[in-house]
Amino acid sequence: MQGSSLIYTAQHVLTSAAPIIAIAAVLLALLALVYATLLERRMSRLMMGRSGSLEENIAVISRELKESVEFRGEVERYLKLVEARLRGSVSGVGVVRFNPFSNDVQGGNQSFSVAFLDEEGRGVVFSTLYARNHVGVYAKPLVAWSSTHELSAEEKRAIDEARQTILARKKTN
Repeated sequence: MQGSSLIYTAQHVLTSAAPIIAIAAVLLALLALVYATLLERRMSRLMMGRSGSLEENIAVISRELKESVEFRGEVERYLKLVEARLRGSVSGVGVVRFNPFSNDVQGGNQSFSVAFLDEEGRGVVFSTLYARNHVGVYAKPLVAWSSTHELSAEEKRAIDEARQTILARKKTN
């Protein structure tokens, strides 16, 4: 008898709980339906995109990426060309004023040497020797920071000053 009363109790509990279980199942089904609808909307928006299908958007992005890579290559080539041109341009200038005469009566510090150099020490050094009745101007080509012509101490100082300005600019960049 005890077994039949247990079955009866279980049957009674299930019978009284059946409406609650059914309501919970319906609510769960409604939540699943709402979630599925929201997912469907998101998927359709994703597939359509703003300007067409997902495949079209991927094709556009792929093409733009390829164009960006090509543009970057062009910019890198251009920058290498510009850097090569800049290395060959005047990037250092040094000026030294001096009196070429042993006494201070003639000339004063009106004479000068000025060096114009690129990063590799190529360029020219100009010197002027000023006297009351005469001005002499001399130019000497420079390769690798020196010249095949004899350089005066003032010209060497002007070359060194130009070299120092180049080195200082390299340190800041």
